[in-house]
Amino acid sequence: MGVEYNEVFIRNSRGVQLFTCRWLPFSSPKALVFLCHGYGMECSRFMRGVGTKLANNGYAVFGIDYEGHGRSAGARCYIKKFDNIVNDCSEFFKSVCAQEEYREKTRFLYGESMGGAVALLTHKKDPSFWHGALLVAPMCKISEKVKPHPMVISLLTKVEDVIPRWKIVPTKDVIDSAFKEPAKREEVRGNKLIYQAKPRLKTALEMLRTSMHLEESLHEVTLPFLVLHGEADIVTDPEVSKALYEQASSEDKTIKLYPGMWHGLTYGEPEENIEIVFSDIISWLDKRNGESIDDDASLIERSVCIATSTPPYEMLTISSPITMKETKPQRTRPQANYLCGWKGRRMHHHSSM
Repeated sequence: MGVEYNEVFIRNSRGVQLFTCRWLPFSSPKALVFLCHGYGMECSRFMRGVGTKLANNGYAVFGIDYEGHGRSAGARCYIKKFDNIVNDCSEFFKSVCAQEEYREKTRFLYGESMGGAVALLTHKKDPSFWHGALLVAPMCKISEKVKPHPMVISLLTKVEDVIPRWKIVPTKDVIDSAFKEPAKREEVRGNKLIYQAKPRLKTALEMLRTSMHLEESLHEVTLPFLVLHGEADIVTDPEVSKALYEQASSEDKTIKLYPGMWHGLTYGEPEENIEIVFSDIISWLDKRNGESIDDDASLIERSVCIATSTPPYEMLTISSPITMKETKPQRTRPQANYLCGWKGRRMHHHSSM
């Protein structure tokens, strides 16, 4: 199946130019999927695999680079208010849904890592609007193992408005920790649209506060969701996804934990593992669009790791469309990544359907 890809720049309600992109099947899409990328990441290159894979399976996929991320304007990876990201995503996503050809389509959120938090908060802004969410290694709770002491938070908070943009937050190399395949790590390093410097103070605190807020309100999550996490992930804690699954009020919720897999489930793993993850994602989507699933038992078995409204937006430019088994030993988690909700396939399913 062919895929049409195009790009559009918009301006948000604050006048900031934001980059958006979309991958479309040539036939009428089954449903709409909206991408929320991770901290420091971007959509057009890093999330191309997600966009093309889902579009090839009949879904229309839409992405946006947050302010200060990727090809969007703004200070690099500076998050003044996390709510700004959520509002920009919500307004752009709803602007797409309001288009005549999409008004009757089912609407899904898709979030990776920090994007999981963005997706959940976008859902909370209008709980009845969204039909489901796919959450890949989401940042939605601070692991108890690495939660900073309240005195540390208090100290940093006192200086955040004095030196908000300073890159002073100590972190390990997340790329080395997130992506299993060395060649893919180098691809990420070579992507100059991805932010690779230390987190800015204000950004780190905004992420911390967002994670803590989500932790206290996981029970308010009501939409159907699939949460996926690598059991060997040392960037975000798999326990976070378990907490989401256990505490969410959703009647339709599924969790999949993949033995031996790392943080970058859709990009950093061997291709065999990536295919397993996408197979689970597409099966979940198809089931909620009335498609038949050949192996519904995949929803209740442990996976096997086989390899190491009217929006305030102004459109600026549009490009031309183009066509386009061994489990590793347990990994030791880094100790300094707490400010991003970072930690340093078993699966359960519950459904009313």
